Amino acid sequence: MHKEFLMGNEAIALGALAAGVNLVAGYPGTPSTEVLETIAKRNPGNVYVEWSINEKAGMEVAAGAAYAGARTLVTMKQVGLNVASDPLMSLEYIGVKGGMVVLVADDPGPISSQTEQDTRTFGMFAKVPVFDPCSVRDAYEMIQEAFEVSETYGTPVIFRATTRVDHGYEALEVKDEGEYKNNRPEGFVKDSSRWVIFPRLSVKNHALIEQRNERLSEVFSQYPRNVILWEKSRKERCVGEELPVCHEEQDRQGCRRGIATQGANYGYVLDSKQDGDVRILRVATPFPFPEKLALEFLEGLDEVLCVEELDPVIERALTYVCGKYGLAVKIRGKKTGDLPLSGENTLEIVENAICRFLGAESKECSGEKAAADPASAKEPAEKNLLPEPPALPVRPPVLCAGCPHRASFYAVKTAMKGQKTIYCGDIGCYTLGNAQPLDMCDTCLCMGAGIGIAQGVFHTEPDTKCFAFVGDSTFFASGITETINAFYNQADLTLVILDNSTTAMTGHQPHPGTGRTVMGQAVEKVSMEKVLCAIGLETVETVDPLDFQLSVETVRRVAAKPGVKAIIFRSPCIALTKPVGRSRVTSEKCIGCGKCIRELGCPALVLGEDGKKARIDTSLCTGCTLCEQICPVGAISGGMKNDTAKDDVIKQSEIRNDTAKEGAANE
Repeated sequence: MHKEFLMGNEAIALGALAAGVNLVAGYPGTPSTEVLETIAKRNPGNVYVEWSINEKAGMEVAAGAAYAGARTLVTMKQVGLNVASDPLMSLEYIGVKGGMVVLVADDPGPISSQTEQDTRTFGMFAKVPVFDPCSVRDAYEMIQEAFEVSETYGTPVIFRATTRVDHGYEALEVKDEGEYKNNRPEGFVKDSSRWVIFPRLSVKNHALIEQRNERLSEVFSQYPRNVILWEKSRKERCVGEELPVCHEEQDRQGCRRGIATQGANYGYVLDSKQDGDVRILRVATPFPFPEKLALEFLEGLDEVLCVEELDPVIERALTYVCGKYGLAVKIRGKKTGDLPLSGENTLEIVENAICRFLGAESKECSGEKAAADPASAKEPAEKNLLPEPPALPVRPPVLCAGCPHRASFYAVKTAMKGQKTIYCGDIGCYTLGNAQPLDMCDTCLCMGAGIGIAQGVFHTEPDTKCFAFVGDSTFFASGITETINAFYNQADLTLVILDNSTTAMTGHQPHPGTGRTVMGQAVEKVSMEKVLCAIGLETVETVDPLDFQLSVETVRRVAAKPGVKAIIFRSPCIALTKPVGRSRVTSEKCIGCGKCIRELGCPALVLGEDGKKARIDTSLCTGCTLCEQICPVGAISGGMKNDTAKDDVIKQSEIRNDTAKEGAANE
C-alpha cells in the first residue's frame, strides 16, 4: 500500500485496476472522462483499453469480454447511458460471467450536460443494482466491492458517481501494483440456452432477476456502507468502515427525528451544524433498496428528512416502506418542498433544510441565525468571520481565440446570407456557435441529432436550406447512421463536418479519424471522405476553414446542389497546434468600423484605449488570420497559421478524388 493524492476519477480507475479489471471501454463525457484515461496511463500492461465510437459500442465490447469471464468496466456520463440503454436492458436478462461495472457519472447542476438525469432511477427501471459512492476514498473501495457483487450474482452493476465525487480530491491509501487481483478469464463457453436471448429465456430470467433483487435487498441491509449513525459517530466520515449502529435503548427512546441521505450529500449532512437528537441513514446502494436496514432506522421516529440529489429515490423508498409496514412516520424531502426538486445541492442548501427540519432546536445553521438576528450579520469581525467576498464576474462560454469552428460558421453565415436557412447544431465545442455574434446554432438536442432534425425540417419545409453541423468525433459516434438515413430517404441538406482532429470538448481524446488509440498505437485513419462516398454521397468537399474566400465559395457551390452533400472543414484544434505568428492591428490604418469585433466575436479582439479602434490581445491570438481576411481596409496583419492542416486537406481531397474516379470507372 502507498498513499496518493487523487481525483475521484483517478481513485475509481485505480480501484478498478486493483480489482483485476481486464478490459475497459467507454466514450468520453464530462465528468467521467478521466477514469478511462487514468487506466490507460497507469495500465500495468495486461489491460485492454479503448475509446469506443459511442457508449452503445463500449457497452457491447465490455459485455462480450464479460461473457468470456473477463472483469470489465465501461465508462460514460448520464446522457451516454441513453445511448447504451439498448444493450444494457437486454444484458440484464442475459447476465454476465465476469464482473462488469457500468460507471455512469451523473452531473447535478448540470455543470456540463444537457440533462439532470438520475441514474439511480434508471437502475431501478433496468433492474440493475446501483452503487452510490459518497467520497473519493469511498469510490476507490466501493468499486472493488461492485466487481465482487457483479461476479457473485452474474449481473452488470451500475456505479453512479456524481461530479463532486468524480472531480473531488483526497489523499488515500491505495494498493501497490503487486497487490492487484490477477483475474484470469476462463474464456467463452458456448451455451445457447444462456447466451442467446429468446422470449422463453427472457420470461424465465425475468423471474430470476426479481428473486435475486429481493436477496440483494437483504444483502445490502448488511452492507457496511449502508449505515445508521448516531451522534457519537458523527465525526466519522464515509471511509468504508463499519460505523456504530444505533442499538442502544436510550438512543432509540430519545431520538424522534432522522435524516436519510446519499452520495456527496452524506458529507454535507455530517458537516452541517446540528443540535439535538437526530439519527442518520446513509444509503450507498439505492437499488435494490436495503429495506430491513430502513426498518431499523425508522423504528421510533416521528419524521425523516431525505437529503439527496437528483430524484427523490430514497424519499419514495422510505414512503413505500412506511406504507408496507404501517409505520406512522412522516417522510419529508423534495416532494414536500423541504429541498429543491432540481439542481445540485450545496452545504448551505442542506444546512438550511436541516435547520428548518429541526426547528427551534437548531439555531446555528448557515444563514438562519443571521436572518433571525440581522445585527449579527453586520458584525462579522466580532464572530471572527470574513465579510462575504464580491460575486465573481460572469464569463459566458465562447469559442477559443483562433478556433477553426468560428471560421467555419462565419463562412457558412456569409455564404447563405439572405436565404431561408436553418442551422442544426450538435453536442461539442461547436455548440458555442449559438452565441452572438455568430448565432449559428438554431437547434441542439443530443449527439448526432442535428442531422435528423435537419431532415425533419426539410420534409416539413422543403424551401428551407437545411444545414447540419457535426464534429469529427460525433460523426463517428452517431452521425454516420443519421447520414445514411438522410441519403436513403432523399432529404435535401448540407452536412457540415467540423473536423478539428480530436474530441476537443472532453479533453482531446483520439477517435477513429485521428490515427491513434488511447493505448498509444498508430493505426490507419478512417477516412470520412471514403465513408461518405461509400454511403452514396456524390458531393463531398474538403476545405480549410481558415481560407475564408475559398470556404465561402465552397459553401455556395455545394449548398446549391440537390440531395445530401457534405463539406468537411478540416483544421486542427488550436489547443493541438502552436501558433507560428500573431496578428496585430496597424492603428494608422484602422478606421474603427468594428467589423472584426462585431462579426467574429473572437476573445482576442478588443477595443483599444480610445474605445474606437480594434486591438489584439497577443496573449490570446493564435495567428489564424481570419480577422485579417475580413478587415475591409487591410489594417490587420502578421498572423501565420500552421500549414500542416492545409497539407492534410490537400491529401484527403486527393484521396476523395481518387475514390470518385474509381467509382466512375466501375460504373
